[in-house]
Amino acid sequence: MNRRRFLGTALAGATALAGRGFGAARPPFPTNPQGLPLVDLHVHPDRSTLAAIAALAREQGVRYGLVEHAGTKENVYPRVLSSDAELLAWVDELEPHGFLKGIQAEWIDWSGCFSRAALARLDYVLTDAMTMPGPGGRRMKLWEKDAVIEDDAQRFMDRFVDWHVQVLREQPIDVLGNVSWLPAKFAADYERLWTQARIERVVGEFVRQGVALEISSSYQIPKTSFLKLAREAGVKFCFGSNGRYPAMGRLEYSLQAAQALRLSPGDCWLPGGSPPRAAR
Repeated sequence: MNRRRFLGTALAGATALAGRGFGAARPPFPTNPQGLPLVDLHVHPDRSTLAAIAALAREQGVRYGLVEHAGTKENVYPRVLSSDAELLAWVDELEPHGFLKGIQAEWIDWSGCFSRAALARLDYVLTDAMTMPGPGGRRMKLWEKDAVIEDDAQRFMDRFVDWHVQVLREQPIDVLGNVSWLPAKFAADYERLWTQARIERVVGEFVRQGVALEISSSYQIPKTSFLKLAREAGVKFCFGSNGRYPAMGRLEYSLQAAQALRLSPGDCWLPGGSPPRAAR
């Protein structure tokens, strides 16, 4: 199916999601013909300009939420927001373009960099579990070639599930992205390693903390086995591409998974109605 036809067009099919908008001052969220939100909450601004990204969003009929990495300067990315001044500058940059305003929180010490007043200028905070404690407790980016990942897959998974639960329980986030992602050495064994018991532990913490689960179109995760248990437990879902220009707003997997699960608009989470959890 043609991607544009699958996503639908914002001009023809956009409607407001009842109870999910920002109020009269905000445009309605675009939806597909089934009422599912055409909203990509995991867009990075690298490799382009905000004007070009905004033009692409209009062309696709998809609303973008932009996230910049945020935390201490120990985190190595093209740009890292580490103070109120830097965060507020980011918000001001986004404001003219109509993007949803987010950050991707890094590690477990990020919130100490910002005041609640500054965080209240955001629409949401997203993080993932792909940076976890490595040797000596130091932060380890699991996708990097020099990551020291043990060979015992079962032992790794036990630690990785514990880490998901810890992040969900202790971090004041609104969205957990890239959920169930596995390092390359274990990725082929996804279905075997993500057992029902492990999924249920993570899903249970999503429910307890009220955090939204991102269905990632770039990684095409979580898989159906994970998503079904999350759906049955009452987890709220959102969609993300983790995209850099021009690979953003491409929500095919997210929407296909949502339709396979028979998600309704009420099963989806979107920012609005209250400040991010970190600002409360």
